[in-house]
Amino acid sequence: MNVTVIQERKRKEMSNLTEIRWHGRGGQGAKTAALLLADVAFQTGKYVQGFPEYGPERMGAPITAYNRISDTKIRVHSNIYDPQYVVVVDESLLETVDVTSGLKKDGAILVNTQRTKEEILPHLKGYEGEVYLIDAYKVSMATMGRYFPNTPLLAAIVKVAGIMDEETFLREMRASFSHKFASKPEVIDGNMAALKMAFQEVR
Repeated sequence: MNVTVIQERKRKEMSNLTEIRWHGRGGQGAKTAALLLADVAFQTGKYVQGFPEYGPERMGAPITAYNRISDTKIRVHSNIYDPQYVVVVDESLLETVDVTSGLKKDGAILVNTQRTKEEILPHLKGYEGEVYLIDAYKVSMATMGRYFPNTPLLAAIVKVAGIMDEETFLREMRASFSHKFASKPEVIDGNMAALKMAFQEVR
């Protein structure tokens, strides 16, 4: 097999590969969201990876998690340095972490905030790609009565990245929640409502 054929194969593999980097704080569920997204995408026939960057996971300490989702076998096994998408679970990290590092201009960043895009842009170090916002606090409190930012952000990044259609995502998430919360069925409806509302609230 010549070099040109190998390069073309690699190009095709990379073209359908979606890479997402999550920035959050310990206890906010960024790692859980990455693992849930990997599980749901796997159930739809995708090749997936979902993993945290291991380190001291103290409550409130900055953490990073990653997703790779592809139609073909994923051959790379490393942290993600040049993602198409970044999810910022805690906007205070915009002041202390370079969340746009390596972020591709043809991708997007999704920030959990109550502020406007104009207020957020100065904190993104000149990033020129798409910027999406969602108020995960508003969604969480309206649907679950408690602040769980990872659930709304999970739905929001699925929409922003076009990972799957809303109907498929909600169906697979209900199946996942039904298994995870088998002994607490009352939790399922709140989480499902949060996902549905997030699809409408991301802007």
